[in-house]
Amino acid sequence: MLALGIPSPPCSPPILSYYSSPKTSKFSSLTSSFNGLKTTRIKTSIRTPLPSPSDKTVVRMAKREEELKDIRAKTTEEINEEIVDLKGELFMLRLQRSARNEFKSSEFRRMRKRVARMLTVRREREIEEGINKRLSRKLDRKWKKSIVVRPPPSLRKKQEEEKAKAAEAEKSA
Repeated sequence: MLALGIPSPPCSPPILSYYSSPKTSKFSSLTSSFNGLKTTRIKTSIRTPLPSPSDKTVVRMAKREEELKDIRAKTTEEINEEIVDLKGELFMLRLQRSARNEFKSSEFRRMRKRVARMLTVRREREIEEGINKRLSRKLDRKWKKSIVVRPPPSLRKKQEEEKAKAAEAEKSA
């Protein structure tokens, strides 16, 4: 057995072995009987397993289940009010994007998903009551027409803060 000193990668040393076979050609004296080296890798390092993507999905699903429990605990009227508020927030985000202001782009998806979950819970309740799809759409159109436009919660907070600052300025003046 013949071993050759070939540099190997630092993770594992290769095992080298010599293979030869007798040549049966008339030019055997001119050619070499060396056929090559066979390398085999042996794992010497123990790697720690990386967290799998399924671990993250389990956490996300747990959060989603908690959120659904919170939504299902609310009354239909509270769900309707929150839908209106979230749609107002989405509108404000769209305005910020169009005005090139700073905003979190991840909020779009988060709010849309939350609205979709609320609408799903609302439709589940309608199905339990025995309301068919056609009547549900009719009631939905009626509900949308009855919505009173009001500023979203984030804008209301800003307006209250501005009023508080104005009141403090008047008191100090």
